[in-house]
Amino acid sequence: MTIELRNVSRWYGNVVAVNDVTMSIGPGVTGLLGPNGAGKSTIMHMIAGFLPPSRGELTIGSGPASSGPASSGPASSGPASSGPASSSSTWRNPALYRQIGLVPERDSVYAFLTGDQFVTSTAKLHQLPEPGAAAARAIAMLDMADAADRKIATYSKGMRQRIKVAAALVHDPEILLLDEPFNGMDPRQRLHMMDLLDKLGSEGRTIVFSSHILEEVERLSGTIQVVVAGRLAASGDFRAIRRLMTSRPHVFTVRSSDDRLLGSTLIGRPAVTAVELTGTGLQVRTSDYGAFCRDIAVLARDQGVRLREVLPTDESLESVFAYLVAN
Repeated sequence: MTIELRNVSRWYGNVVAVNDVTMSIGPGVTGLLGPNGAGKSTIMHMIAGFLPPSRGELTIGSGPASSGPASSGPASSGPASSGPASSSSTWRNPALYRQIGLVPERDSVYAFLTGDQFVTSTAKLHQLPEPGAAAARAIAMLDMADAADRKIATYSKGMRQRIKVAAALVHDPEILLLDEPFNGMDPRQRLHMMDLLDKLGSEGRTIVFSSHILEEVERLSGTIQVVVAGRLAASGDFRAIRRLMTSRPHVFTVRSSDDRLLGSTLIGRPAVTAVELTGTGLQVRTSDYGAFCRDIAVLARDQGVRLREVLPTDESLESVFAYLVAN
């Protein structure tokens, strides 16, 4: 199931939280990346139907989920700027809620309930025919069966996160939204959660999770949506995004049968801005990713040099994020 945002903005008075965002999110795992306060949670809540856009359109599948008034921006006065567009607004769509599971960042659990009671009550709210059985399946999926009869007040933060995910999955939704889902989890819990989300995404569900932790998104997501200061800064595979950033050099580590000869050949090439001979090979800075990749193979062949490794060293999500935030 595909989520579409078209020119979506959301503001609170004169504070713009999300500014003219257009994105498409399809089946699989998508990471919503950005610093704290970037607007990730607001986007999540609009997709989940908790907030209407102040402007723009949000659709899920073939039908509308949310729409906002065609106003000029946060300066326009009146309650419509922060609420539903009109009485015919479709952002409160109960049928759609059955297809969405949401795990909010903040704790939204009743601590006096046991884990089983909490997930079962969610199943009952969804009017499932066998709420107890559905709750048991969801709890087992999150490896929480041993703690299901304990009160949530006794849970660690990581356990509370997992029981929230169980409640979000109890009705078997096609879309799962998770806001900073790994907060408080220990390494084992984190790996288990990543494996579960990867499995759900491979089954064709649409999984969207937000994070400001670069390693989480890099480890799990095939696609990222980078949000900076309420705007969509980049969209797609993070490596492809990095390669499109031609305004700053790319850095490669190159190892060959004759690093000195290859390095001297690379110096002066139009795409190469710097070459350094190190103890482990060459470090090459280039302003054109594609041109360098084409040139180095030809130059090595012409010089009779065998290439052993050509490795981009700044393609991590951290370098992408740092560049986008700085610009």
